[in-house]
Amino acid sequence: MKHTVFLSLGSNLGDKNLNLSTAINRIAEKTGVLSAISSVYETQPWGFDSENLFYNMAIKIETELTPMDVLKSTQQIEQEMGRTQKTTHSYADRLIDIDIILYDDLVYQSDELTIPHPHYREREFVMAPLREIFLN
Repeated sequence: MKHTVFLSLGSNLGDKNLNLSTAINRIAEKTGVLSAISSVYETQPWGFDSENLFYNMAIKIETELTPMDVLKSTQQIEQEMGRTQKTTHSYADRLIDIDIILYDDLVYQSDELTIPHPHYREREFVMAPLREIFLN
């Protein structure tokens, strides 16, 4: 069964455009078929101070993976690209960040994953790219 998943991607270190395109290519290889890609938005860091602006975007994929398998796949992509670990209590600069925002109309909560993403409506860097996909 195919599921529709919306992911938020962000990068504020290194070659940000390359980081985003590499993540998109790996998601397409390992996670699901790309069905929509937003523009890239340059944004201020959220939740911490940094001299490095973020490049943020959203993508829509169609996948047969479960929510936990999507999480494992995206975390593996982050690690392969040099991300050491997800931040839990504080935010920091990062080469790549991939978050599951929506998975069909599923509402899901576990220690590792919450769907929909609990803070996505508060974050314009997530909402603007999502609106672009939904309106096109």
